[in-house]
Amino acid sequence: MKSNCTMFALTVSAAVASMWTAPAAQADPLSGEVLKFQQLPMNNTNAYGQIYQGHDELSTAWLDPSGQFYRGTFMADDFADNYSSPVVHLRWWGSYIADPNQSGVQQFLITFESDVPALPGGFSQPGTPLLSQIVTPGALFTGSGTFTETLINGNVPEHLYQYNAELSVPFPEQKDTVYWLKIVALSQDTAMQWGWHNRDYTIMDPYASPLVLPGESNVGPATDPVWHFQDDAVTGLVDVYPNPAPSGIQVNQFNMQPTNYIDNIDGPTGISQYSKDLAFEVYTVPEPAVPALLGLMLTALVLRRPRRT
Repeated sequence: MKSNCTMFALTVSAAVASMWTAPAAQADPLSGEVLKFQQLPMNNTNAYGQIYQGHDELSTAWLDPSGQFYRGTFMADDFADNYSSPVVHLRWWGSYIADPNQSGVQQFLITFESDVPALPGGFSQPGTPLLSQIVTPGALFTGSGTFTETLINGNVPEHLYQYNAELSVPFPEQKDTVYWLKIVALSQDTAMQWGWHNRDYTIMDPYASPLVLPGESNVGPATDPVWHFQDDAVTGLVDVYPNPAPSGIQVNQFNMQPTNYIDNIDGPTGISQYSKDLAFEVYTVPEPAVPALLGLMLTALVLRRPRRT
């Protein structure tokens, strides 16, 4: 039979756990980071009875000859989830469309932006940049501002890589609010082209907020679902000024257009009628008060235990 102390500890643990009800998933490799939005990548995906690998859309900016800013093409996608909690970690997927010099990505721009809702006959798009930062290769630890790159499928023409980044500054996301995420490779090698991989539309995202419209919905046939969140992923041109004093990173974007899947690459002929999503995951941490509360309660329990004589 368990002691009163053990039973109380289990009860406290269960109660605290119930205070954070997001589906459990751990970020790689940090513990304590919890998944709260998910669009998995196409990777040996069975769609409409055939296997498809998806494709990558150019999202790279190159250093201008002036050396003052980067200019190129961006991709961005919208998201919204159920929790008002800081985004501390991102995971996404992509590949090298071209990299003859094997320079690889040495910097990624990560920008969270507001949402500009679609007007009749139009499309929604990224609005005001709310938080921008640049992450560089390196080991991950809390607030490190670094990313890792891992090859997960080298058997397809566009070798698919998985990226994990620990943000140096968390993004203070509010629940049930549509935001845009922009991820752009920044390069001094003008021959290097990196692309962001598209979502596996056969898999529903159970983490998406149900309170934004149209939100996460099946826009395809019932027998062969095409899951899609909110609106198109968007491409456009971007200028990135890394260090303009005193405001920090400056991001200017223009000529934005919606994007769709590609016939016979993302699915059979006809898949191009559907708006495209990108492959990424958003991670957070529970409110600091929750683990602190658990620690205080367990400490109090120990202090209250009778001493053995």
